[in-house]
This record gives sequence, C-alpha cells and structure tokens, in this order.
Amino acid sequence: MTIRRSLLAAVILLLAPAAADAHYHILLPEPHATKTGEVVTLTYQFGHPFEHQLFDTQPPQQLFVIAPDGTKIDLIGKLEKITVDGIDGKKVATFRAKFTPEKRGDHIVVAVATPVKVEGELLPLHDFVKVIVHVQTQNGWDRKAGVAGFPEPLPLTRPYGLVPGIAFRAEFAEPAEAGGRPVGGALVEIERYNPIPPKELPPDEHITRTARTDRIGTVTVTPTEPGWWAVTAIRDKDGTRQRGTLWVFVDGK
Repeated sequence: MTIRRSLLAAVILLLAPAAADAHYHILLPEPHATKTGEVVTLTYQFGHPFEHQLFDTQPPQQLFVIAPDGTKIDLIGKLEKITVDGIDGKKVATFRAKFTPEKRGDHIVVAVATPVKVEGELLPLHDFVKVIVHVQTQNGWDRKAGVAGFPEPLPLTRPYGLVPGIAFRAEFAEPAEAGGRPVGGALVEIERYNPIPPKELPPDEHITRTARTDRIGTVTVTPTEPGWWAVTAIRDKDGTRQRGTLWVFVDGK
C-alpha cells in the first residue's frame, strides 16, 4: 500500500501544472529595513515582475502585519487605490498602504489576493503573498502567519542582509488545519522584479526560473542580482491555482 501511494504521488506530481505565465501579485515595502517610528509604504500590484508589465489589480481579501510580539495589525482599512502606468501607457489600478512599526524586530506582512482569472490559465489564480520588513533587531523573520487554506512560504535563510550569489533556502508547508505538513514536489518559480521595463528581454528560461521542492518541502534558490525576488510555489486545489509567494530582498554588492 505504501509503494502504491508513493507511485500515485509521483504520478500526480508529474501531471502537476507547468509554470504559469509569470503573472504575480507583487507586495513590496519601502523601505525594506527601517527603524521604529518610521513609516513603511507597502505597494500591492499585479503583473509581470521581470518585464515590469502591470495590470489592473483587485484589492486583496486580507492585508495585515504581524509584529514581533505576535500582534496582528489589519491594514485593509488603510488601503489607498492609485493608478500607475501599465502596458502601452494605459493607466492601471494598484494599491498602497502605510504602517509604522512601533517595536524592534521583524514584521511579517501578508496579503491574500482576490482570485483572478488570467487569459491562458485554466484555473483562477489565488495567491498568498508574504514579505518581511526588518526593524533593527533580528527577531521573528521565520514566524508563521498561519492563513487558513494556503501553503505558506517560510524562509529557512534569513530573508535580508543577502548578497547576489548567496544560496537562499525556503520551505513550503500546509496550514495548521492540514497538519502543517511539508509540501513536497511542488513546482517553484523564481523571478526578479525590475522597477522599470528592461530595454531587451532574455529568453523565457532566464526570466522565470523553475525548481521543485524536495520531499521535505524545501527549495534552494540563488538570486544572481540585487533587488526584489519572488519565490513562488504552485499547486491546483479546490478549483483554483493556489500559489504561495515569498518576496526576498537582495542587497547590492
């Protein structure tokens, strides 16, 4: 029976979806590291990070911060809708919110996106997005947010103070109600965010890199340039394409 289950799991992984067409929800703080009492501005967008092609963004279902002491700060009421340049100069909707960290330590920012149907995708995309804001003291960067229904990206390497070429490790785990088990064999996409559109695009395989989590749900990626990088695990479940994204900042050399 154990062998049959293992074979079935292998078949399911082989039949799992290929990489999506690089549409992601982008959740970036400015600055990514700060001091207590200083304002952090969060930008929430949807589009192609590498190409910097942005599309209309729906407001998230959830947006909150977990402070180092575990306090949850809801930011939905602080969302501000703004417009930015999209493809071909078209104005598209995105969102911003601000918060001011009052405690030293790492703040976990989480957005749960509204499901969105994308042309070429068989299922709506339903995203869990996470980023860490460092506030003076290394405390809590590996904290779980524990959003029901979503596999959560958990950094195993501290997700700041990184340099190009470093080996960065992350784990993807089921939510607590599903036992918190590791998500093994999940397709993982790795893509860099460009703040302006590149003049020339490399081949697709150099825009969106792919890997799979191992049997214990971990993946190792090597960001080669400074800036923001998305590490995204993908699976199809409950009629949606569920994705868990961790945004990681890499310092310049």
